[in-house]
Amino acid sequence: QVIPGHAARAVEALCWAAGERLFGAGLSGEIFEYDLAGLRVARCVDGGGGPVWSMAANGGGTQLAIGCEDGSVKLFQVVPGGIQFERNLDRRKGRILCLSWHPSDTHIAVGSIDVLRVLDISSGQTVKRIMVNYHVQRVKRECIVWSIAFLSSGTVVTSDSFGRVQFWDWERGTLQESHTVSTSAVLSLAVSEKEDSIIVGTSTGATYQFQLLPVKMGSLEKRWVRTKPFQHHTHDVRAVVHSSTALISGGLDAQLVIRPLMEKMQKKGYDAALRKFTFPHRRLVSCARKARMLLFQFSQHLELWRLGSTEGTGKDGQVLPLCRMPEHLLQLKSKGPEHIYCSCVSPCGTWVAYCTASRFHLYRVRHEGSSVSIKKVPKVPKLLLPAYQLQFSANSDSLFVASARGSVHVLQLLEPGGCRHLHTLRPPSGSPEAVYLLASSADGHWLAAVGGDWTIHIYNLKCFKHHCTVPMYSCAVTALAIHPITNNLVIAYSDQQLFEFSIPDKQYTAWSRTVQNCGLHKVWLERDSPITHITFNPKNPSHILLHDIYMFCVLDKSLPLPDNSALLMNQSTLKQLPESARQRQLHAFKICKKFQPLLFADLLDENCLVMVERPIMDFKTQLPLPIQQKKFGT
Repeated sequence: QVIPGHAARAVEALCWAAGERLFGAGLSGEIFEYDLAGLRVARCVDGGGGPVWSMAANGGGTQLAIGCEDGSVKLFQVVPGGIQFERNLDRRKGRILCLSWHPSDTHIAVGSIDVLRVLDISSGQTVKRIMVNYHVQRVKRECIVWSIAFLSSGTVVTSDSFGRVQFWDWERGTLQESHTVSTSAVLSLAVSEKEDSIIVGTSTGATYQFQLLPVKMGSLEKRWVRTKPFQHHTHDVRAVVHSSTALISGGLDAQLVIRPLMEKMQKKGYDAALRKFTFPHRRLVSCARKARMLLFQFSQHLELWRLGSTEGTGKDGQVLPLCRMPEHLLQLKSKGPEHIYCSCVSPCGTWVAYCTASRFHLYRVRHEGSSVSIKKVPKVPKLLLPAYQLQFSANSDSLFVASARGSVHVLQLLEPGGCRHLHTLRPPSGSPEAVYLLASSADGHWLAAVGGDWTIHIYNLKCFKHHCTVPMYSCAVTALAIHPITNNLVIAYSDQQLFEFSIPDKQYTAWSRTVQNCGLHKVWLERDSPITHITFNPKNPSHILLHDIYMFCVLDKSLPLPDNSALLMNQSTLKQLPESARQRQLHAFKICKKFQPLLFADLLDENCLVMVERPIMDFKTQLPLPIQQKKFGT
């Protein structure tokens, strides 16, 4: 799930409080609470101290402390329906860049420039002030305390711009240990729940683990030891989290990395593998098949392109010359600071719709020869907000709008450029969650909708009534599509399982039951990238086309499923075998890894497939230069 961004609301701090309530704060000076069911900002409160650099909740989740630009630490009480200002703690000069509660909720440690302070909650006064650059000889630059942690033993752990991780006895104000881990800044720090392990992230892209170990075997005396270095990032590691079984880090290189702690793993498997997430697990490209156009969604604008074409033919792997180049038809900019959440282009290419957190826009696109004109549809229905997914019908005469509380609005598109609200589809038992995935049938008869509770509802569009519910499964739905001939619903889940559900019969198909009885291949199930799009080949009804970020797959239901002893990706091997041997080794999965990272793939017609790659270097070149490190031998 994704909560849309906002150009004027950059998030500097996130924390959970009062159970499962999520709060954020940033340089706009506001504290905002997120609606996790509606995937939007539920309410905002001005912090009252300028830009907010840090925020943390106490152990009970009943209080929020924020560190502000003006040097103040402010306490807010978490109450039903929002937060309420409680009081200011002792204010000193210098912005509060980080803060941490003592597990007993009696003190707060805060980090600033050149100094860390410990404040008493009951009195609100500073009870200890420690200069962190005191031990550095001839300091000419200021030392920034980027991150801080308060341990139950009374030890305060800091990371700073000098590349040090330091351990302080706050009551005496003395330095216990100091570890220089980098020649540049240590930006982030997190402590395990048992307080026996720490992870830190640096501006060189490295992360380090510290462990509290005995000085010698059998000794009660323990020291912090740097044990494991990891280099999974290329730029600043701005955020780290220490879970019970993994080290999680997020960097300026737009990667989220989950590094399992192997000593906590009982066996090898999905949980024991390193995971890297770079691209969003949702659709940012939509296709107008009949018009051969693609709509690309960016944070604050859309781009509509007409695909090029060729008249040549060639062998496998050959690049054909184009007789018509791809054409950039228009760029549609969104007004205001809100990011675009979802967008879609109609199959005929004459309608474009997109939505932000507070606005829904529908446009009529006209193609006259080589020129393109666009006109906004006035007076769209007000009840559409917020919208989380948009889907045009196959004949381009309807628009389905996924909305809050499990509802789906159906709009009729009118000539020459208008729309009217036809009906709102709702699950019979209601739902507090927003709908985030839609799939419509080619004959215009059925619509499948998935909400945040992972329940799949199927509606009859002829009578606008609820038809049935797909049996509940314990994982999130990542993609679904309705077969144009059989009206079978194919579903991909986050654990890589595949199901096929017959909408007319209201039950799983025989092939789906075979898959569950035999099981999918081990290599398939251990993939870490979810299926993001499913489509079909009308020329061959037994083919299911699906893809994730790293592979494109044609699943042939007429062939047997591979067992774990078989080679899953066997296309190159099969090419080298004679025809008789090839037939014996054929199985249902035909996988291509030539196109990476793959954001979108769809069938334009029986003989044409479109793929959209997003090379990682495209956006890495837009990042600031990483800190150069001297490598031995260079």
